Amino acid sequence: MPVTTAYWAEYAWLRRPGGPAPAVERQVLLRVGGDGRITAVTPDSGPCPADAVRLGGLLLPGLANAHSHAFHRALRATGQGGGTTGQGGDSGSAPGTGSFWTWRDVMYDYAAKLDPDLYLALATAVYGEMALAGITCVGEFHYVHHNPDGTPYADPNAMGEALIEAAARAGIRITLLDTCYLSAGFGTAPEPHQRRFSDGDADTWAARAALLGDRPHARIGAAVHSVRAVPADQLATVAAWSEQRRTPLHVHLSEQTAENDACQAAHGVTPTRLLADHGVLGPHTSAVHATHLDPEDIRLIGRSATAVCMCPTTERDLADGIGPARRLAAEGSRITLGSDSHAVIDPFEEARALELDERLRTRRRGHWTAAALLRAATEDGHASLGWDTAGRLEPGALADFTAVALDTVRTAGPEPRLGAETAVYAATAADVRQVVVGGRHIVRDGVHQLIPDVPEALRTSIAALRD
Repeated sequence: MPVTTAYWAEYAWLRRPGGPAPAVERQVLLRVGGDGRITAVTPDSGPCPADAVRLGGLLLPGLANAHSHAFHRALRATGQGGGTTGQGGDSGSAPGTGSFWTWRDVMYDYAAKLDPDLYLALATAVYGEMALAGITCVGEFHYVHHNPDGTPYADPNAMGEALIEAAARAGIRITLLDTCYLSAGFGTAPEPHQRRFSDGDADTWAARAALLGDRPHARIGAAVHSVRAVPADQLATVAAWSEQRRTPLHVHLSEQTAENDACQAAHGVTPTRLLADHGVLGPHTSAVHATHLDPEDIRLIGRSATAVCMCPTTERDLADGIGPARRLAAEGSRITLGSDSHAVIDPFEEARALELDERLRTRRRGHWTAAALLRAATEDGHASLGWDTAGRLEPGALADFTAVALDTVRTAGPEPRLGAETAVYAATAADVRQVVVGGRHIVRDGVHQLIPDVPEALRTSIAALRD
């Protein structure tokens, strides 16, 4: 698919050089070089020139999904039946009852059925859905590494390579966050359904992960699954691997109070303190969820410039709780957004949920501006995934952008100057009409140009996984 050299936007959300915060500009012409980067941005350019592709609605930088588990998409709606929500529960609970831990049992059943071919098909469809939602880059938190019995594939990175190829087929960028996952809990060996996640020890994980390499559309990063899954004496190995390669490092953190209690029992400190003591926190690190933190945890994360990826839809779906995002931001953390379990894939829903959940907690409005929420979904999300030149509409940036219709039943009515507010508080993924990645038109008029029928691709790949 060739690079298109010029796009003209009816409206675009951008920052003029030396100007104030981003604002909606009209008649914006963007020129794109052969390397897929923006070479010029001209607001008030006049009518669309003959050599440019017209993009109606509001043009935004491409959206970044900073936390994904692609195979979780197969669980959508599966665990939503049943009656009233109970406390705890076991794997025999009604589908809609129980907790994160009972949902996890169902997730393990799907993980056990994956192989490289099934994962390629499923992930291609999932990333196609992301593209249709305006997402141009995904951070894939990948830990299903080996055969179900724990033995490596002939290519020890066959599963990771399937995810990288899936992103290419869907036309989006990926940061593969290759995840170290070694234990079932503090001092506990992996259970049978977790064997395929484990490399045995962090040094073996590091040697395997080092075989992966960057591509034009792909970056390789690292992840600590959690303090439950990586013994404390091996955390530094993962952190050092990431630091030596200058890659992003992500970690699930304090999503559940049970993790905090177990960490206190095992080590006498919180999970955040344990990570800090072993060199995991820092400006290249993202803590995912960070739901249950004490004041000192918040200071450690913020003052180390660790980013925090909030996944509001998943956190609500699994009854995790509402994380202290506003307090973390006040301490210095960048906030990013992810769809995590893909209960829905809608970056606008995640962005507005960040503000709306905080309103429920505090019974006050106005914790973030719409511009700040869009920055979390664009520039800061890309930066947390190692794509520092994406997420902005300016010369030198990657030509990744998304156009949102302003004339649907959800978005019609507000003045165009309120485009950011309309996108965050009214639009949904269904309002995305155009997506461009590296100057290539991936979604045109709401239709994916590389995957003929994304819904059918999802249906068939999920059905194959269930068989």
